[in-house]
Amino acid sequence: MAKRSKRYREVAKQIEPGKQYPLAEAIALAKKTANLKFDGGLELHIRLGIDPKKADQLVRGSVTLPHGTGKKKKIAVFATGAAAEAATKAGAAIVGGDELIAQVKQKNGIDADVVVATPDMMKQLSQVAKILGPRGLMPNPKNETITADVAKAVTQLSGGKVTFRNDESGNLHQLIGKASFTEAQLTENAQTYLDAVKRVKPGTLKGTYLLTVTITSTMGPGIKVQS
Repeated sequence: MAKRSKRYREVAKQIEPGKQYPLAEAIALAKKTANLKFDGGLELHIRLGIDPKKADQLVRGSVTLPHGTGKKKKIAVFATGAAAEAATKAGAAIVGGDELIAQVKQKNGIDADVVVATPDMMKQLSQVAKILGPRGLMPNPKNETITADVAKAVTQLSGGKVTFRNDESGNLHQLIGKASFTEAQLTENAQTYLDAVKRVKPGTLKGTYLLTVTITSTMGPGIKVQS
């Protein structure tokens, strides 16, 4: 294990093992653990009490973080004609139709943070669902990534809008901002995200929904948050 810096060890001493902190207090501690040599991120990690193998317990949605994440998203759009042109003008990094689907097949993936598609492309996209799905990139109406107005979607996603979907272990991971953000901005972003996750709690779930909520700075220690 890499040796921790003196600063890291000193800050880590302030975190009580096992203690769950109020959100604002956890964020204040996480900011203190951030590396001063670069503007790292702060992330929320949520362990959900779902069974990720059950389709009716998947957790996914979208929400606009009031202060954005501080990270530029690489957006791919599956569209043709006027919609494709609009997506390009709006700033999408990758735009294409059947030829882009062929590339995804060939490369077994796509270099993008978010994938958007027009409704008419969804039949063709089913060919690569097994590639995009496990990566959380398959467009879905629940997180508003299937839309005729792809330009609007690209603009929103380039701002503060984020999409989320639980991973194969039933967890969520979300960047909520940079260490340079104020505590108030990070707290508002985090609370907005948590509220969105709570809103999409599966109706079939029995038992605890949010098992643990942890916040970390880049390469910082995990700090448990009261959920």
